[in-house]
Amino acid sequence: MFEHVVVLMLENHSFDRMLGYLQGVGEQVEGVDPDNLRRNPDKFGVPVVQHVTETHAVLDDPGHDLGDVQQQIGPRGAPDGGMQGFVQNFAHAYPAKTDEWPEIMGYYPQGFLPALHTLAESFVVCDHWFSSVPGPTWPNRFFVHSGTSLGHVDMPEGLTSPGLHIYDQTTVYDLLHDAGKGFAIYYGDFPQSLVLLHNDEHYLDNYKKMPQFAIDVAAGRLPNFSFIEPTYFASNGQNDQHPPHDVLRGDALIGEVYGALRANPALFDRTLLVILYDEHGGFYDHVSPPGTVAPDGHTSGSFHFDRLGPRVPAVLVSPMLDPGVLTDTFDHTSLLRFLVDGWGLQRGQLGARAAQATDFGPLLQVRPTPRDLPELPVIQAAPPKAPQELNANQASLVAFSQYLESRIDDPAKKMSLMARAHEVFAGPAAQAKLAQDRLAAFFQDKRGTPG
Repeated sequence: MFEHVVVLMLENHSFDRMLGYLQGVGEQVEGVDPDNLRRNPDKFGVPVVQHVTETHAVLDDPGHDLGDVQQQIGPRGAPDGGMQGFVQNFAHAYPAKTDEWPEIMGYYPQGFLPALHTLAESFVVCDHWFSSVPGPTWPNRFFVHSGTSLGHVDMPEGLTSPGLHIYDQTTVYDLLHDAGKGFAIYYGDFPQSLVLLHNDEHYLDNYKKMPQFAIDVAAGRLPNFSFIEPTYFASNGQNDQHPPHDVLRGDALIGEVYGALRANPALFDRTLLVILYDEHGGFYDHVSPPGTVAPDGHTSGSFHFDRLGPRVPAVLVSPMLDPGVLTDTFDHTSLLRFLVDGWGLQRGQLGARAAQATDFGPLLQVRPTPRDLPELPVIQAAPPKAPQELNANQASLVAFSQYLESRIDDPAKKMSLMARAHEVFAGPAAQAKLAQDRLAAFFQDKRGTPG
């Protein structure tokens, strides 16, 4: 088992879109077959065929709530595996954006994403890693932290009516703490994982701003487990790859994390870097998600958490690994199973899904000695553009920040923020700034230091 595990989780892209090209360049990966391109009908029944795209940013966010994904993938057992509703779903959401409809079937060519593609070709690709829920960002991120979303498949709706749920489940951080393993959540601007109640109540000191990651790596004091959250808001230099953000900015983040580790060979030789995506973001993938085990007794209407979501990119990077492909079925709880088994964490605490998930650890062919590491090409990413409005994840984070404001005990801090409540209607930049200031005030109030 590795001494250090670093997980970088990005946003909203399918396996076919990001890594499907690998099949076409001779890799033993189930990706996009250039000789058998797949298609989806648009809302008029006109077929839209898979094609190479070099679009950096999709301006309109494809649907990825539970209802959207169920339409996209079709029911289990559908003819030819289903997966025929992606373009129709997008076309119904954006009927006037006919020029964007084909983008749902687009996939990036070799080298377009310099960091991700170089690492995928140089290390281990998991080509059947599925999102844990056929739904949006938040429930999928809860699964990677805790193995359950407690039956919730939604995210807060609106900026002023959060509709937040209580997520008080046991997390992997509880198990790491009990086992004496160090951990940190490094974040770009606003850590979504703070929504988990145990993190809020017990582990605020484990949250660090992203620049600290490179400092900790260089100093050789990286904790056993590191989870990296990207920058979500454009005004802060977003690099999460969530539409409408430029995918090259997220690729530059991958390069930044890899570069920091590569600069300390003694530490990297004992480290596994896991590059993941939370969910597919409404972009096409051709592999029908299989059935699975529900994590607990919680359900959401007629959905019983018994089917995985679409495939997402997953790459395992270490100087101790040669290029390869793992074809077993994984989901985000496979990471939890890997940590529990590899580090001897307490079993049976993260739900039934994590307990039966496939552990990728025993499947890795670990080298006896470190290998030479590839250098990454220079990544030229354009500055972020100011959006017209917040995407769903950003709006949910702003809503959550209102809850953090309510938790502040210092009357002066709270009154100062309450006096700015009108800024939530002042546009994306002001909304992001207000959320950031609420977070900083919350951290300062609870631990006596700025966020």
